[in-house]
Amino acid sequence: MTSSSALFQGQTPLAVRMRPVSLDEVAGQGHLLRPGSPLVTLATTDSSASGSAVSVILWGPPGTGKTTLAQAIARSSGRRFVELSAITAGVKDVREVMQEALTQRDLYGQSTILFLDEIHRFTKAQQDALLPGVENGWVVLIAATTENPSFSVISPLLSRSLLLTLRPLGDDDLGALVDRAVTDPRGLAGRVVLDDEARAALVRLASGDARRALTALEAAASVAGDDGGTSPATDDDDDDDDDGAPFHLTETEPPVITADHIAQAVDRALLRYDRQGDEHYDVISAFIKSVRGSDPDAAIHYLARMIEAGEDPRFIARRLVISAAEDIGMADPQALQIAVAAADAVAFIGMPEGRIPLAEATIYLATTAKSNAAYNAINAAIADVRAGGFGRVPMHLRDAHYPGAKRLGHGKGYKYAHDSEIGIVAQQYLPDELRGRRYYEPTTHGTERDVSARLEKIRRILEGK
Repeated sequence: MTSSSALFQGQTPLAVRMRPVSLDEVAGQGHLLRPGSPLVTLATTDSSASGSAVSVILWGPPGTGKTTLAQAIARSSGRRFVELSAITAGVKDVREVMQEALTQRDLYGQSTILFLDEIHRFTKAQQDALLPGVENGWVVLIAATTENPSFSVISPLLSRSLLLTLRPLGDDDLGALVDRAVTDPRGLAGRVVLDDEARAALVRLASGDARRALTALEAAASVAGDDGGTSPATDDDDDDDDDGAPFHLTETEPPVITADHIAQAVDRALLRYDRQGDEHYDVISAFIKSVRGSDPDAAIHYLARMIEAGEDPRFIARRLVISAAEDIGMADPQALQIAVAAADAVAFIGMPEGRIPLAEATIYLATTAKSNAAYNAINAAIADVRAGGFGRVPMHLRDAHYPGAKRLGHGKGYKYAHDSEIGIVAQQYLPDELRGRRYYEPTTHGTERDVSARLEKIRRILEGK
């Protein structure tokens, strides 16, 4: 039998071999590829018409097709394609690309697409070096980022580019991509068969990431090949051929990739978990409710399910921060600090080690005292404001520092709290329309028990009782 390495593993990864050569082959991103959309226009516009091309910034999670789109546009439009990575390129590299692009345009009338991957890793100075080429049309910049461009890309570059958001691929898109990779000559060329359960497992585990799906498929094909597939079939006719030649062997049946092969390839249990489907919301809901309900064992179980299913750890950390403020609040103010520290730790060290601070924060939040009083307070205050219950700021609290403010009576009668021995004076702070309104009603849980007793005394002093 031919070895699996010869059949299923090439020098170039499957995800690269299956990269689309035109926009028609791109899976997903239908919202960006409608007729007349900027990307379609860019791909179908003649390469010499550089003046009509607009630079774009593609923002989306890994594996959603940012590099694929850039290369497909370059091929379709006939433009010269240059690729840089912000990890390795510097200002000198950018300037060289710009100069060469200008030369190509002036001498040969050919425009250049500059694909810059991970632009968020570029410093301000490096991004500044892109501006002349983008502004003067020497290059059509297609920049890719997984970070919010509003915080990672300089404003002048943002204003000269069109920001397009890519979405994680849906199940149907991933399924079609996997099916094509199994049969396409560039891919596995029909040398394996993918059963329905394995196909569904690949789609689940990919979680919207095309690259992850194809990488897992390639690894599973190798595992299936090592298992040997089915035995060669022989001619069932016992009679010898008239010419005395031996009976014919049929072709060996291709190996069948099963769900077990997928599990072996990705080295994790097959979890029924879809980051875009019901299970995603069900598991995170169960996780937060277990923390709120003070069950650390259940909370850790759901945390493990999310981690093993490839959930974005930053998403988990954000939910812990929210839970610390919403469900624990003033009953244990330390909880929010621990949740934020866990989020910072995950961003700093990444996975798999990031699972440890996530687990520590989960257990702390699940086992500490709970109160949603602060959460209820802000909701009630917002409800009043939206209903028009805000009134004018009391005259004695208004800013009295600018010229003419005192003539208007601003600040008159204000009592400075620190002048009091106890640091609190009888004084009205709410507008007249809301005088006496109470938003924060502390519980008797944890630290909030002490807050509750202290707040009652404070309120009596404020009201002059």
